[in-house]
Amino acid sequence: MLRFLIPALLAACSCLAAWPGAAQEGLRLRSTPELLAEPEHNEALPVFFTADVLQGTDDREVEASGDVRLRRRGQALSADQVRYQRQTGELEAAGGVRLEQGPGIAEGDRLRYNLNTRQGVLDNPQFRLEPNRARAGAERLLFEGKDKYRVEEGSFTTCAVGNDDWYLRAKRLDLDDTRGIGVARNATLVFQGVPILYTPWVDFSLDQRRKTGFLAPSIGSTGKGGSEFSMPFYWNIAPNRDATLTPRFIAKRGLMVSNEFRYLAPGYQGEAQVEFLRDDRVTQSNRLGLLLRHAQTFDNGWTGAVNLQKVSDDNYFRDLSNRIAFTSQSHLPREASLAYQGGDWIFGSRVQRFQTLQDPLAPLVPPYHRAPQLTLSSQPREWLGADWAFAGEYVDFRHASLPNGRRLIVNPAVSLPLQAPFGALVPKVGVHVTRYSLDAATTALPDQTRSVPMLSLDGSLNFERGMEFRGERLVQTLEPRIFYLYVPFRDQRLVPNFDSAPADVNFSQIFSENSFVGGDRIADANQITLGATSRILSPDSGAERIRFAAAQRYHFKSQEVSLPGFPVRNSTSSDLLAAVSGNMTQHWAAEAGWQYNTDFSQTQKLSTVFRYQPKAGQVLNLGYRYRRDALEQVDVSTQWRLAGRWTGLARWNYSLRETKVLEGLAGLEYNAECWSLRLVAHRFATATQDAVNSVFLQLELGGLSKLGSNPFDVLKQNIFGYDPASGREERAVNP
Repeated sequence: MLRFLIPALLAACSCLAAWPGAAQEGLRLRSTPELLAEPEHNEALPVFFTADVLQGTDDREVEASGDVRLRRRGQALSADQVRYQRQTGELEAAGGVRLEQGPGIAEGDRLRYNLNTRQGVLDNPQFRLEPNRARAGAERLLFEGKDKYRVEEGSFTTCAVGNDDWYLRAKRLDLDDTRGIGVARNATLVFQGVPILYTPWVDFSLDQRRKTGFLAPSIGSTGKGGSEFSMPFYWNIAPNRDATLTPRFIAKRGLMVSNEFRYLAPGYQGEAQVEFLRDDRVTQSNRLGLLLRHAQTFDNGWTGAVNLQKVSDDNYFRDLSNRIAFTSQSHLPREASLAYQGGDWIFGSRVQRFQTLQDPLAPLVPPYHRAPQLTLSSQPREWLGADWAFAGEYVDFRHASLPNGRRLIVNPAVSLPLQAPFGALVPKVGVHVTRYSLDAATTALPDQTRSVPMLSLDGSLNFERGMEFRGERLVQTLEPRIFYLYVPFRDQRLVPNFDSAPADVNFSQIFSENSFVGGDRIADANQITLGATSRILSPDSGAERIRFAAAQRYHFKSQEVSLPGFPVRNSTSSDLLAAVSGNMTQHWAAEAGWQYNTDFSQTQKLSTVFRYQPKAGQVLNLGYRYRRDALEQVDVSTQWRLAGRWTGLARWNYSLRETKVLEGLAGLEYNAECWSLRLVAHRFATATQDAVNSVFLQLELGGLSKLGSNPFDVLKQNIFGYDPASGREERAVNP
């Protein structure tokens, strides 16, 4: 079936042969070092012969026959008969000729060759470049110098000997392994015995080195844009700079052009992206997307960064992107920062604004702008036997429709760590002082200062014992922890709320000093938190097999500090947290988290994941997520070998609460030795009542190129543990 299906699917790509390509890889600070050079005067190198019969004169000519083997540094020759001219380095070999030099191995009937210049010709050759798994067959093979070859009336493929599923047939084929480039003239790409592409001239990469040219085209389809075709052009400006220009034709919308520029240097790195769609046929407007990221390291501990993102409208990503990482964005940052670290002190400064992308059915309140934000903190410093720490912050909060003002926080603290092999006890005292200076034009709240002292005591113990399970010796630990916190009540009803919200209850937060995130609310507390962790370890490697954990907080008084719109806690205890994770067997792994309300005897949150992975590239993930009155989802994903070389790909993320599919994926992957075919259909929700459908079709010819639309990002993001059975090296194709 594949012999007839694949050529039809790729007929639309027949123009590929007229375009160049490039193999992209990560930017480098400098070029790859060259291998150690060989001596320039090759004629001075000794030549070693072994054969059944040797004759001739030592200073002029050697004739050898019968299992002849010739060795010279970097070169090895075997044949039935060899005649060698010592003065010129010329030789003739016949019968079972095999020549090895560098990465190339050539076999044929008759060889005329110069050992010094590495030039010659081999009749009826079979040629291989071992590191690249590439091979070529031809009428003649010409050696044109060190690691340079010309194939006449030949073919090129990365398939194993005896497998010609695909090959590039050419009138002339030049292979230059020193530059990692192959050039073919009058070339035809043959797949499954059917010619599918032709070009009078084409070049391609023999390895992963970056090179200027067109990448293979991408063909796909989305529900928002219809059929799509894009042809990226890659410009290898320098080893540490490159650019990619991509015209992208979207059937329902028009021609979009995007450009990505990347750079890397010892003191800085970054990227810039621009996308532009003129006169969208659907919206009748111009669509624009911009991104600039830059990170810089200055002298004397200073660093800086810029992150600027902008799109022309709220639906830009939902309409024009097929990547979840973009379509799920709701706040685009525009910020610049400057930081300094010297010794134990860390200073930070930032100016931050956002563009908020609105969903009309679920509107968002834009976050406050910080113009600017200044922070100063210190690492704990030992003095008089205690650890002293400091954290401070100044922020000027700006908003178009909410109260504006400035907030100054000063938070010094001192702790006395008492360490022992069996455990630790850490008493700590601190004070949180906050000063507000508010704009009278935006709020009637007064300027004010809030001072809140804090006292905590954190203790932990460590126990362990040996155990045996199914004949295997293991170590089990028991690590109980107790955390006491006292924070007196301060009336904060007249304190504005710039960035505070109730903290999510988890194992990290339950042992923290504040049940709110942000700096505008400090919760009053007289409470104790009890928790324990038990781990089962391998005594030899220390690897963790299974982990159990549980924790709960107990309150000695009712809560008085709250946020507008949130109820005050009046329970004497928090929800009970429990978690377990680890490898149940060699192939089964599990992870579960549980949040249980002991007052009402009901589950608040539950998350479970089971993973079965008998071998690489074969995985089944089963997940369930529940949050009371918020969500209930089932998540199943798999990559599974079906029959022969066929692999099934699927993900089903279903909301039981909303009775709809949040994200779905179905696909097939066919993996041969030197090529792969992937067909993937993908759907995901981008807004309350909106979704995007995409179709990906890709043919990967190992060592040459990938034709079609790339589904790797979608597969990796949807199927945890996904592993393509074939290599991911992209080879460029150039005219």
